[in-house]
Amino acid sequence: MIRSLLFAPGDSERKITKAAQSRADAVIVDLEDSVALENKAEARKTTSEYLRARQASQPLCFVRVNPPGSELLLQDLAAVVAGAPYGIVIPKCESQEQVDTIGHYLSALEAREGLPIGSIRLLAIATETPAAVLALSGGGLSHPRLFGLLWGAEDLSAELGSSRTRDATGGYAPPFTLSRDLCLYAAAAVDATPIDAVYTSLDDSEGLATEVEVARNMGFQAKAAIHPNQIDIINSGFTPTEEELDWARRILALREDGSGVATLDGRMIDKPHFLRAQRLLRLAEQIKPEGQPL
Repeated sequence: MIRSLLFAPGDSERKITKAAQSRADAVIVDLEDSVALENKAEARKTTSEYLRARQASQPLCFVRVNPPGSELLLQDLAAVVAGAPYGIVIPKCESQEQVDTIGHYLSALEAREGLPIGSIRLLAIATETPAAVLALSGGGLSHPRLFGLLWGAEDLSAELGSSRTRDATGGYAPPFTLSRDLCLYAAAAVDATPIDAVYTSLDDSEGLATEVEVARNMGFQAKAAIHPNQIDIINSGFTPTEEELDWARRILALREDGSGVATLDGRMIDKPHFLRAQRLLRLAEQIKPEGQPL
Protein backbone atom coordinates (compact mmCIF):
# COMPACT_ATOMS: atom_id res chain seq x y z
CA MET A 1 0.00 0.00 0.00
CA ILE A 2 1.32 3.43 -0.94
CA ARG A 3 0.09 6.23 1.33
CA SER A 4 2.88 8.78 0.92
CA LEU A 5 4.98 9.81 -2.08
CA LEU A 6 7.92 12.14 -1.40
CA PHE A 7 9.38 14.30 -4.17
CA ALA A 8 13.18 14.70 -4.44
CA PRO A 9 15.10 16.64 -7.14
CA GLY A 10 16.92 14.31 -9.49
CA ASP A 11 20.09 16.41 -9.60
CA SER A 12 20.72 16.20 -5.84
CA GLU A 13 22.19 12.92 -4.63
CA ARG A 14 21.95 14.23 -1.06
CA LYS A 15 18.24 14.97 -1.26
CA ILE A 16 17.46 11.68 -3.02
CA THR A 17 19.32 9.81 -0.27
CA LYS A 18 17.48 11.77 2.42
CA ALA A 19 14.14 10.94 0.78
CA ALA A 20 15.10 7.27 0.48
CA GLN A 21 15.93 7.20 4.19
CA SER A 22 12.56 8.68 5.15
CA ARG A 23 9.46 6.74 6.13
CA ALA A 24 7.79 7.52 2.81
CA ASP A 25 6.16 4.58 1.08
CA ALA A 26 7.47 5.85 -2.25
CA VAL A 27 9.94 8.42 -3.53
CA ILE A 28 9.38 10.43 -6.71
CA VAL A 29 12.77 11.41 -8.14
CA ASP A 30 12.07 14.50 -10.22
CA LEU A 31 13.64 15.28 -13.59
CA GLU A 32 11.12 18.01 -14.42
CA ASP A 33 10.26 21.19 -12.50
CA SER A 34 12.87 20.99 -9.75
CA VAL A 35 15.77 20.59 -12.21
CA ALA A 36 17.14 23.52 -14.22
CA LEU A 37 17.58 22.95 -17.95
CA GLU A 38 21.37 23.02 -17.73
CA ASN A 39 21.26 20.28 -15.06
CA LYS A 40 18.95 17.84 -16.88
CA ALA A 41 21.72 15.54 -18.14
CA GLU A 42 23.37 15.38 -14.71
CA ALA A 43 19.98 14.67 -13.12
CA ARG A 44 19.43 11.71 -15.45
CA LYS A 45 22.85 10.34 -14.54
CA THR A 46 22.32 10.81 -10.80
CA THR A 47 18.85 9.25 -10.95
CA SER A 48 20.03 6.30 -13.03
CA GLU A 49 22.85 5.62 -10.58
CA TYR A 50 20.45 5.77 -7.64
CA LEU A 51 18.04 3.33 -9.29
CA ARG A 52 20.80 0.82 -10.00
CA ALA A 53 22.21 1.04 -6.47
CA ARG A 54 19.00 1.23 -4.44
CA GLN A 55 18.20 -1.47 -1.91
CA ALA A 56 15.00 -3.50 -1.80
CA SER A 57 14.36 -2.20 1.73
CA GLN A 58 14.18 1.40 0.49
CA PRO A 59 10.89 3.06 -0.54
CA LEU A 60 9.46 2.27 -3.94
CA CYS A 61 10.81 4.64 -6.58
CA PHE A 62 8.96 6.59 -9.25
CA VAL A 63 10.67 8.97 -11.67
CA ARG A 64 8.92 12.12 -12.88
CA VAL A 65 10.08 12.68 -16.44
CA ASN A 66 9.69 15.81 -18.54
CA PRO A 67 6.24 16.31 -20.09
CA PRO A 68 4.80 14.81 -23.26
CA GLY A 69 5.83 16.85 -26.26
CA SER A 70 9.18 17.73 -24.71
CA GLU A 71 12.31 16.64 -26.55
CA LEU A 72 13.64 15.67 -23.14
CA LEU A 73 11.03 12.96 -22.53
CA LEU A 74 12.66 10.16 -24.52
CA GLN A 75 16.07 11.04 -23.14
CA ASP A 76 14.68 10.71 -19.63
CA LEU A 77 13.02 7.36 -20.31
CA ALA A 78 16.05 5.94 -22.09
CA ALA A 79 18.24 6.87 -19.13
CA VAL A 80 16.11 5.52 -16.27
CA VAL A 81 14.30 2.41 -17.54
CA ALA A 82 17.43 0.27 -17.14
CA GLY A 83 17.18 0.92 -13.40
CA ALA A 84 13.68 -0.60 -13.32
CA PRO A 85 11.82 2.14 -11.44
CA TYR A 86 8.51 1.14 -9.89
CA GLY A 87 6.81 3.72 -12.07
CA ILE A 88 7.06 6.74 -14.32
CA VAL A 89 5.24 9.94 -13.38
CA ILE A 90 3.80 11.80 -16.38
CA PRO A 91 3.53 15.54 -15.71
CA LYS A 92 1.07 17.80 -17.50
CA CYS A 93 -0.77 14.79 -18.87
CA GLU A 94 -3.53 16.03 -21.15
CA SER A 95 -4.79 13.08 -23.19
CA GLN A 96 -5.22 9.35 -23.52
CA GLU A 97 -2.95 9.49 -26.57
CA GLN A 98 -0.07 10.77 -24.43
CA VAL A 99 -0.54 7.94 -21.93
CA ASP A 100 -0.67 5.35 -24.73
CA THR A 101 2.45 6.76 -26.38
CA ILE A 102 4.50 6.65 -23.19
CA GLY A 103 3.22 3.13 -22.58
CA HIS A 104 4.57 2.13 -26.01
CA TYR A 105 7.92 3.78 -25.29
CA LEU A 106 8.18 1.85 -22.03
CA SER A 107 7.42 -1.46 -23.74
CA ALA A 108 10.25 -0.89 -26.24
CA LEU A 109 12.69 0.13 -23.52
CA GLU A 110 11.69 -2.77 -21.26
CA ALA A 111 12.37 -5.14 -24.17
CA ARG A 112 15.76 -3.50 -24.70
CA GLU A 113 16.68 -3.96 -21.05
CA GLY A 114 15.30 -7.46 -20.68
CA LEU A 115 12.61 -6.35 -18.23
CA PRO A 116 9.11 -7.90 -18.16
CA ILE A 117 6.89 -5.99 -20.56
CA GLY A 118 4.42 -3.91 -18.58
CA SER A 119 6.38 -4.08 -15.34
CA ILE A 120 6.90 -0.30 -15.03
CA ARG A 121 3.76 1.50 -13.93
CA LEU A 122 2.42 4.91 -14.89
CA LEU A 123 1.29 7.67 -12.56
CA ALA A 124 -0.32 10.61 -14.35
CA ILE A 125 -0.44 14.12 -12.93
CA ALA A 126 -3.77 14.88 -14.48
CA THR A 127 -4.80 18.45 -13.60
CA GLU A 128 -1.82 20.72 -14.24
CA THR A 129 -3.32 22.47 -17.28
CA PRO A 130 -6.86 23.46 -18.29
CA ALA A 131 -6.69 20.93 -21.16
CA ALA A 132 -5.83 18.20 -18.66
CA VAL A 133 -8.83 19.04 -16.46
CA LEU A 134 -11.12 19.03 -19.48
CA ALA A 135 -9.71 15.65 -20.53
CA LEU A 136 -10.69 14.21 -17.16
CA SER A 137 -14.18 15.66 -17.42
CA GLY A 138 -14.52 14.19 -20.92
CA GLY A 139 -13.85 10.59 -19.99
CA GLY A 140 -10.66 10.34 -17.97
CA LEU A 141 -7.56 8.24 -18.59
CA SER A 142 -6.91 4.52 -18.62
CA HIS A 143 -4.06 2.13 -19.36
CA PRO A 144 -3.00 -1.35 -18.19
CA ARG A 145 0.06 0.27 -16.62
CA LEU A 146 -1.89 3.01 -14.83
CA PHE A 147 -1.13 2.88 -11.12
CA GLY A 148 -2.72 6.15 -10.11
CA LEU A 149 -3.76 9.72 -10.77
CA LEU A 150 -2.30 12.67 -8.89
CA TRP A 151 -3.79 16.11 -8.98
CA GLY A 152 -2.00 19.41 -8.39
CA ALA A 153 -3.04 23.03 -7.94
CA GLU A 154 0.16 25.04 -8.35
CA ASP A 155 0.81 24.65 -12.10
CA LEU A 156 -2.90 24.92 -12.81
CA SER A 157 -3.05 28.16 -10.85
CA ALA A 158 -0.41 29.69 -13.09
CA GLU A 159 -2.22 28.49 -16.22
CA LEU A 160 -5.51 29.96 -15.05
CA GLY A 161 -3.97 33.22 -13.88
CA SER A 162 -5.32 32.65 -10.36
CA SER A 163 -3.82 34.76 -7.60
CA ARG A 164 -4.32 32.03 -4.99
CA THR A 165 -5.46 28.40 -4.82
CA ARG A 166 -7.29 28.62 -1.49
CA ASP A 167 -10.24 30.55 -0.14
CA ALA A 168 -10.51 32.55 3.09
CA THR A 169 -11.16 29.39 5.15
CA GLY A 170 -7.97 27.70 3.96
CA GLY A 171 -9.79 25.21 1.76
CA TYR A 172 -9.32 25.02 -1.98
CA ALA A 173 -11.07 27.63 -4.13
CA PRO A 174 -13.77 26.36 -6.54
CA PRO A 175 -11.61 25.91 -9.68
CA PHE A 176 -9.30 23.65 -7.70
CA THR A 177 -11.99 21.69 -5.87
CA LEU A 178 -13.32 20.82 -9.33
CA SER A 179 -9.92 19.46 -10.35
CA ARG A 180 -9.59 17.52 -7.11
CA ASP A 181 -13.03 15.98 -7.51
CA LEU A 182 -12.42 15.02 -11.14
CA CYS A 183 -9.15 13.33 -10.23
CA LEU A 184 -10.94 11.24 -7.61
CA TYR A 185 -13.75 10.26 -9.98
CA ALA A 186 -11.37 9.46 -12.84
CA ALA A 187 -9.19 7.25 -10.65
CA ALA A 188 -12.16 5.37 -9.20
CA ALA A 189 -13.58 4.79 -12.68
CA VAL A 190 -10.52 2.76 -13.72
CA ASP A 191 -9.60 1.33 -10.29
CA ALA A 192 -6.43 3.43 -10.08
CA THR A 193 -5.04 4.97 -6.89
CA PRO A 194 -6.29 8.55 -6.32
CA ILE A 195 -3.47 10.66 -4.84
CA ASP A 196 -4.02 14.04 -3.21
CA ALA A 197 -1.86 17.07 -4.05
CA VAL A 198 1.15 18.26 -2.07
CA TYR A 199 0.61 20.54 0.91
CA THR A 200 2.96 23.47 0.42
CA SER A 201 2.98 24.95 3.96
CA LEU A 202 5.93 23.14 5.51
CA ASP A 203 5.51 24.52 9.03
CA ASP A 204 1.76 23.86 9.34
CA SER A 205 1.42 20.33 10.71
CA GLU A 206 -2.13 20.93 11.91
CA GLY A 207 -3.20 22.14 8.49
CA LEU A 208 -1.60 19.13 6.83
CA ALA A 209 -3.33 16.72 9.21
CA THR A 210 -6.68 18.37 8.49
CA GLU A 211 -6.14 18.17 4.76
CA VAL A 212 -5.16 14.49 4.98
CA GLU A 213 -8.33 13.77 6.95
CA VAL A 214 -10.48 15.57 4.39
CA ALA A 215 -8.77 13.79 1.50
CA ARG A 216 -9.14 10.37 3.07
CA ASN A 217 -12.81 10.96 3.87
CA MET A 218 -13.32 11.93 0.22
CA GLY A 219 -11.80 8.64 -0.95
CA PHE A 220 -8.18 9.53 -1.68
CA GLN A 221 -5.77 6.75 -0.76
CA ALA A 222 -2.47 8.63 -0.66
CA LYS A 223 -0.89 12.08 -0.68
CA ALA A 224 2.24 13.52 -2.24
CA ALA A 225 4.78 15.35 -0.07
CA ILE A 226 7.62 17.81 -0.53
CA HIS A 227 9.47 17.34 2.77
CA PRO A 228 10.30 14.32 4.94
CA ASN A 229 8.70 15.95 8.00
CA GLN A 230 5.29 15.59 6.31
CA ILE A 231 5.51 11.82 5.94
CA ASP A 232 4.49 10.60 9.40
CA ILE A 233 1.36 12.76 9.35
CA ILE A 234 0.40 11.46 5.91
CA ASN A 235 1.10 7.82 6.73
CA SER A 236 -0.84 8.02 9.96
CA GLY A 237 -3.79 9.73 8.31
CA PHE A 238 -4.11 7.12 5.58
CA THR A 239 -3.72 4.12 7.90
CA PRO A 240 -6.98 2.51 9.10
CA THR A 241 -7.43 2.98 12.84
CA GLU A 242 -8.14 0.13 15.27
CA GLU A 243 -11.65 1.53 15.71
CA GLU A 244 -12.24 1.38 11.95
CA LEU A 245 -10.84 -2.14 11.73
CA ASP A 246 -13.04 -3.31 14.59
CA TRP A 247 -16.05 -1.85 12.78
CA ALA A 248 -15.02 -3.61 9.57
CA ARG A 249 -14.66 -6.98 11.29
CA ARG A 250 -18.09 -6.62 12.90
CA ILE A 251 -19.59 -5.70 9.52
CA LEU A 252 -18.09 -8.74 7.79
CA ALA A 253 -19.24 -10.97 10.64
CA LEU A 254 -22.80 -9.97 9.73
CA ARG A 255 -22.18 -11.09 6.15
CA GLU A 256 -20.82 -14.43 7.38
CA ASP A 257 -24.11 -14.92 9.21
CA GLY A 258 -25.81 -14.78 5.83
CA SER A 259 -27.26 -11.31 6.23
CA GLY A 260 -27.89 -9.29 3.07
CA VAL A 261 -29.21 -6.25 4.92
CA ALA A 262 -28.65 -6.01 8.67
CA THR A 263 -28.35 -3.54 11.51
CA LEU A 264 -25.33 -2.63 13.59
CA ASP A 265 -25.41 -0.16 16.47
CA GLY A 266 -28.86 0.94 15.34
CA ARG A 267 -27.83 1.65 11.74
CA MET A 268 -28.84 -0.20 8.59
CA ILE A 269 -25.96 -2.11 6.97
CA ASP A 270 -26.05 -3.20 3.34
CA LYS A 271 -23.74 -3.91 0.39
CA PRO A 272 -21.81 -0.56 0.32
CA HIS A 273 -20.90 -1.03 3.98
CA PHE A 274 -19.67 -4.58 3.34
CA LEU A 275 -17.53 -3.35 0.46
CA ARG A 276 -16.02 -0.55 2.57
CA ALA A 277 -15.28 -3.01 5.36
CA GLN A 278 -13.51 -5.37 2.95
CA ARG A 279 -11.45 -2.49 1.58
CA LEU A 280 -10.38 -1.30 5.03
CA LEU A 281 -9.16 -4.75 6.05
CA ARG A 282 -7.41 -5.23 2.73
CA LEU A 283 -5.57 -1.91 3.14
CA ALA A 284 -4.53 -2.80 6.68
CA GLU A 285 -3.08 -6.11 5.50
CA GLN A 286 -0.88 -4.26 3.00
CA ILE A 287 0.93 -2.22 5.65
CA LYS A 288 4.00 -3.67 7.35
CA PRO A 289 4.52 -2.88 11.05
CA GLU A 290 7.42 -0.55 10.25
CA GLY A 291 5.23 1.41 7.86
CA GLN A 292 6.76 0.28 4.58
CA PRO A 293 4.57 -1.07 1.75
CA LEU A 294 4.43 -4.77 0.96
